[in-house]
Amino acid sequence: MTAPHYLTRTVRLDTPERKRLFILAVESAPDFVEGVIREPVRSRKLDQNALMWVGPLKDLAEQAWVQGRTYSPEVWHEHMKRTYLPEDDDPELSRLVKNPETWRKWDITPGGERVLAGSTTDLTVYGMSQYLEQLYAFGAGLGVMFSAGPR
Repeated sequence: MTAPHYLTRTVRLDTPERKRLFILAVESAPDFVEGVIREPVRSRKLDQNALMWVGPLKDLAEQAWVQGRTYSPEVWHEHMKRTYLPEDDDPELSRLVKNPETWRKWDITPGGERVLAGSTTDLTVYGMSQYLEQLYAFGAGLGVMFSAGPR
């Protein structure tokens, strides 16, 4: 038995004509469909990504000592994603990631190993701002003095 196929349509209601077409589609829709109206999901911005690398990740790499050593920005990035990317059951998931229906922070390899599947590229503007705040808070807890503050 195969799983049922569900069709999802996204329509931007940015013109009077599209609004009229949307209303007609709703009026003619079968009884078993679900309708959702929301503000468009905005992907994280490139300047947010740039800020992450020149701000908290760079400052952590230069100033934070953990277990008697420092770590590169890339290692900090991997650690922070594992620690602070939203979990699949986060109650705010629809605000944090672009596609909450398909989001997975973790995946399992064929050998049974848990690996990080999520990425900051999957975050919304809001999700990335929350993520950056967590990086700043973490670094502050280690005594890091940040060169570029959160925006």
